[in-house]
Amino acid sequence: MADHESHDKIYMKVFVALCVFTLLSAIADVFKGTSPGVVGVVVLAIAAAKAACVMLFFMHLKWERGWKYVLLAPTTILAIGFPIALMPDIGWSYYHRVPTETMIEAGHDNDSHGATATDNGDH
Repeated sequence: MADHESHDKIYMKVFVALCVFTLLSAIADVFKGTSPGVVGVVVLAIAAAKAACVMLFFMHLKWERGWKYVLLAPTTILAIGFPIALMPDIGWSYYHRVPTETMIEAGHDNDSHGATATDNGDH
């Protein structure tokens, strides 16, 4: 029974910490005096701290043994590997289109979908 009471105290402390973290992120969002990048980093850091509290205490990862790292390793590799593998196909080619010289000479820009320098309407 004493063990149950100690867990209740821990959970209440974590709950209060989560409430304080939420209040801090709201305060950081209200004070827009600094640059938006600084506010974003602060709010993201607070969100990471909140996620760590939830994972460690409410998901009981603090009391688990080392096998949790064996399960997290493939997930981490895939979470890092997929964006890196897809970056050339999706990220860079979509956002960094370089117009060809023939399109520039013909007066076409990147936003003319499907139009090429040879499309002059003489079909």
